[in-house]
Amino acid sequence: MRNYTRSKVLYERASRVLAGGVSSEFRKASWPHPLFFTSAQGSRIVDVDENEYLDFTLSQGPLILGHSHPQVLEAVERASRNGQLFAGQHLMEIELAEKLQQHVPCAELVRFSLSGSEADHTALRVARAVTGRPRFIRFEGHYHGWFDNVAWSINGPSAEALGDYEQPTPLAWTQGLPPTSTDEFIVLPWNDLALVERTLAARHDEVAAIITEPVMCNSGCIEPAPGFLAGLRDLCDRYDVALIFDEVITGFRLRMGGAQAYYGVTPDLAVFAKALANGYPISALAGQRRWMQPIVDGKVIHAGTMNSSNPTVAAALATLEVLEREQVHEKLFRLGRRLMEGLRMAAAESGQPLCVLGPGPMFHTAFTTERAIRNYRDTLAFDRTRLGLFVQQMQERGIRLIGRGLWYLSAAHTEADIDQAIETARAVLREIA
Repeated sequence: MRNYTRSKVLYERASRVLAGGVSSEFRKASWPHPLFFTSAQGSRIVDVDENEYLDFTLSQGPLILGHSHPQVLEAVERASRNGQLFAGQHLMEIELAEKLQQHVPCAELVRFSLSGSEADHTALRVARAVTGRPRFIRFEGHYHGWFDNVAWSINGPSAEALGDYEQPTPLAWTQGLPPTSTDEFIVLPWNDLALVERTLAARHDEVAAIITEPVMCNSGCIEPAPGFLAGLRDLCDRYDVALIFDEVITGFRLRMGGAQAYYGVTPDLAVFAKALANGYPISALAGQRRWMQPIVDGKVIHAGTMNSSNPTVAAALATLEVLEREQVHEKLFRLGRRLMEGLRMAAAESGQPLCVLGPGPMFHTAFTTERAIRNYRDTLAFDRTRLGLFVQQMQERGIRLIGRGLWYLSAAHTEADIDQAIETARAVLREIA
């Protein structure tokens, strides 16, 4: 077993001053306790006990270029020397918005924030303002931030707890949510276009928006069924409902134009974050002019003291420039799909029921005998105990994974990294068989 002594000492110290010893709930899930890190470069990260890992966590996805990319760091340092935050406009944020307008199909107008949660919140506010309707449709297992009106039906203990398939029971993700927040949304299973159509036919006069991850990255990395996204687009046009793509994960990871460019379906509004600035805190709401007009007119308020700071905008510009210049997406798909296939072969050799799902630049591994995984309810068949053991043993051999089974690729990963990951997984799968 690797030594995690110094991390344990620091975690105990942190627990005396930080609530829960961490600054984000997801960081509690590390094994054998939250780990503390000292440095990271490219595809590698080192903890305080000097354990080095090949990293497929990438800080939950933002580090599309890998850790500590020199062009991003240089851009941040240069911008910081000119001032950190002006409480006013600067040239770089225009240039960044123009980049988004160039690449993202729906980006007629853009506003910047700090996090995906804020940008999703703004998108829903805009949709309500334009339509005059109070509710939005969301899908089981999708994640749209941690604010009260979206912190529902992100997960659930069982199919019974989720309730009736056609009229699911909203499940609170956390304590402290106002019960009235369930009045703001209708929750449905994902990838069932006919059910969405029936719901809109009956309740379209209540619905301002449909919000969806274009790939269900946070629960199984499940791709949309053929025609599902296009069908949502048609239904939203029919009933004058805003179609919102939450591209916090898919944005700039599947294409420069995000999932909307990859799948060829243009939403009315889209939210970007994570990969936009390779680890620096910035998000964007991009939308078609009709839907962004209330912000233009000042009828919908979007604000933030820290929005569009010099360093974060510089990081985003540098990240997009590298993605453009180095054709990173071809590499992400090639390496990701080779890794996925290698994991499938290793599992077959050891007789393990490993299901590998996703487009390639990000994907998910789960232990299940089910092969038709279409929505969150199907993921309830996953063997999470065995997945936990797999992730733990991969970590012991120097491969860092996200505990729920999601893998991220970066421009810094190499063919040798993929070989190492496959061979390590082969050994672990044999051991836990």
